[in-house]
Amino acid sequence: MFKKILIGIAVIIIVFVIIVATRPSEYSVTRSVAIAAPPDAVFPHVNELKKWAVWNPWEKIDPAMKLTYEGPASGVGASYAWVGNSKAGEGRMTITESRPAELVQLKLEFFKPMAGVSTAKFTFKSEGRQTTVTWSMTGKNNFIAKAFCMFVSMDKMIGGQFERGLADLKSVAEAAAGK
Repeated sequence: MFKKILIGIAVIIIVFVIIVATRPSEYSVTRSVAIAAPPDAVFPHVNELKKWAVWNPWEKIDPAMKLTYEGPASGVGASYAWVGNSKAGEGRMTITESRPAELVQLKLEFFKPMAGVSTAKFTFKSEGRQTTVTWSMTGKNNFIAKAFCMFVSMDKMIGGQFERGLADLKSVAEAAAGK
């Protein structure tokens, strides 16, 4: 009887490992918003990391989060590290590419609660009197992340934060542009 139980447990573990191994090795989350301001009026709110404080959804999750800024005030090389509560975690983000009124690309390094590296991009597309800002994040899923994503969708977990952040960015950028 004990032998049958062990064999059953082993089969369950093997099936679970096979299922996890077949999960996608990458993830992608994307959200967009139309802002009633030109791209050059919106761009500085993303390109200068200290300006994130008023619209970054993760800073609202933990108002006591400790931030450390390094490098230039804006553009390539600007970075900040954060240490927050269990929901905000710990990590660092660095601007790796910056094209005025077009693109801000960031390298995100997560240390806690789960280690990982992702790429975030903000694109700015002029459409008449508006700018469509698209915030996307992509990354690789290791085995543990693949198992985690079987139960929690990255799109649902992060997408809502992107939506809140973009809504706040819209308010800030439109107010600054006098809209």
